[in-house]
Amino acid sequence: MIKLENRGKRVAFLALLLCFALLLSLPLSAVARREEREVLLVGGIPFGVRFFTDGILVVGYCDVTCGGRAKNPARDAGLQPGDCIIEVNGQRPQSVTELSEAIHNAGGTPLTLTVRHKGEDKQVTLSPVACDKDGKCRTGLWVRDSGAGIGTVTFVRQEDLSFGGLGHGICDGESGCLVPMARGSVLGAEIGGIKKGAVGAPGELKGHFSAGKSGTVLQNTECGVFGYFGEQPTLPAGAMPIGYREELRDGAATLWCTLDDNVTREYGIEISDIHRNATGNKCFTVTVTDMDLLEKTGGIVQGMSGSPIVQNGKLVGAVTHVLIGDPTTGYGIFIENMLENMAQALG
Repeated sequence: MIKLENRGKRVAFLALLLCFALLLSLPLSAVARREEREVLLVGGIPFGVRFFTDGILVVGYCDVTCGGRAKNPARDAGLQPGDCIIEVNGQRPQSVTELSEAIHNAGGTPLTLTVRHKGEDKQVTLSPVACDKDGKCRTGLWVRDSGAGIGTVTFVRQEDLSFGGLGHGICDGESGCLVPMARGSVLGAEIGGIKKGAVGAPGELKGHFSAGKSGTVLQNTECGVFGYFGEQPTLPAGAMPIGYREELRDGAATLWCTLDDNVTREYGIEISDIHRNATGNKCFTVTVTDMDLLEKTGGIVQGMSGSPIVQNGKLVGAVTHVLIGDPTTGYGIFIENMLENMAQALG
């Protein structure tokens, strides 16, 4: 009896020690996480992007009048906006011009196309028809092989000058599909004017390329564009630790952006409606409260995408979208979502 009692006491004592050890481990884990917290250079500056698509992007249709009737060979073949034409009769076209030449050289015979549709390659047969107007063979395709635009840098890693911007992907304006990017260049940009936002009419930062190539864009993802700068850009906000999604709180915060005086400044906002499990680019609501920013832009405008958001001295995310019905309000993305996409994009 005495041996069993002593053994029971030993088991209870060991259990207490285990519980105590677990309790001690909780704050130690939190401390370890704080020690591992990444510090990034905060953006807020405009940047230009000029890119080429990975394949020839289908952005829409244009009917062909043949025999007095409207026809569309591309639609009949099953091509859809957002598809990318990778090969034509086994040859890879490098531009829209090369695609047009391949169609012309076929002389009206059916073409075998390798098309990338939602990440998977398939083959389709495209049969051009002669246009009544000029007799030339046409396919009814509306395509694109390149593009350009201006956005805002969210952050830069000081150790290797890798960067993230926009907080959402570059999408085709016609199809709304994410542009599959083969390669792109970062260009210097300046803001030359502002189209103020209004209900039902999103505003815009009107900019232009002001310098040559200053870096490379390597990937275009749903959570931003990522690449490398050649030299460290001037970033007035300086360096800050990142803030985790569980640390984000409803209430006051700031965003950094550059307007038409081309000075990067901090403006007041409110954060609300936080969706902590969100994995995309609409993780919480952003409402502009700064009177200066409201006076100049009406709220969130195109070109501000990627503007870094700071709360309690930490970089917590970026502005991504504006609400069409309320230009003072939009969405933001967690900085963690951008960093996770960046790790996948850049390796």
